[in-house]
Amino acid sequence: MLTTDDAYVQGDISAISPKLSGYIEELSIKANQAVKKGDILFRLESGDYQIALDQTKAHLNTQQKVLMRIDAQIVAAHSALDDAQAQKAAASAIETNAQLTLQRIMELKTDRYVSQSNVDNAKSAYEQAIANVTRADAQIAAARANIQVLEAQRHEVESQTKNLELAHDKAKRDLDSTILRAPFDGIIGNLTAKKGDFVVNGQRLAALVPIHALYIEANYKETQLQNIQSGQAAYISVDAFKKDVFEGTVLSVSPATGAVFSLLPPQNATGNFTKITQRIPIRISIPEHALKSGRIKAGMSVTVTVDTRTRTQNKDPL
Repeated sequence: MLTTDDAYVQGDISAISPKLSGYIEELSIKANQAVKKGDILFRLESGDYQIALDQTKAHLNTQQKVLMRIDAQIVAAHSALDDAQAQKAAASAIETNAQLTLQRIMELKTDRYVSQSNVDNAKSAYEQAIANVTRADAQIAAARANIQVLEAQRHEVESQTKNLELAHDKAKRDLDSTILRAPFDGIIGNLTAKKGDFVVNGQRLAALVPIHALYIEANYKETQLQNIQSGQAAYISVDAFKKDVFEGTVLSVSPATGAVFSLLPPQNATGNFTKITQRIPIRISIPEHALKSGRIKAGMSVTVTVDTRTRTQNKDPL
């Protein structure tokens, strides 16, 4: 049986702080009030953040309309390309026919079956057909270039739209952040904020104590740790309630002494050395029925006795 009175009730206390700066518009809590997870604690003035959200929403809607217009232009450009390609096919067919006609007329000319005027007309028709094919090629090239320009514009507008979507999401998140909610069940403590106060990002407004998730931190001497193992029974006597003894369980042992984690760790490399027995924190659970009453508070002093005779699943000491 190992006993220490260097033990205290601890809890993972959460600091309630805003993500944004602004004036407190509504204070929904009082000091020492019990709250549930999700309850509204504070409201900051949200007018500026609502305007920012509306602006990004309007810009996003405009940008989406620009995208729709460009998409329609791309569809029209593809139709123009199809028309140009169809015109080229027709012009190519006319060119082939004009070439064959000219060849036949030239053959007949050698036998003097056609006049020079017929030859000139055939040549003119063939040259006109070639010009029409060239014009169709130019129209195809122009249509393809127009499609490339429109697709480049769409890519640029799409990138701008994504940036606006991110800005819209941020504005919405900022607006949501004007409402501060309880992250878990607990009791409000150290309430320093008042309605109308101007607060800044990260400023501590209150503390939330998880009264149903408290635990004991017992500081045992390093010479006492040899036989302490996780899972062993621990008997807890709270100084405020001397008559009550609760049975908890050893949960874990700190990986280092308390001195190692202090703001100024000891340096023994110089000067005179005096050996001091170090203490190592051990975390011990508090039974649920003891926490339900709400009498046990964070920071209370306790006396803990670990029964090292109890068997655990661990064969090796911690």
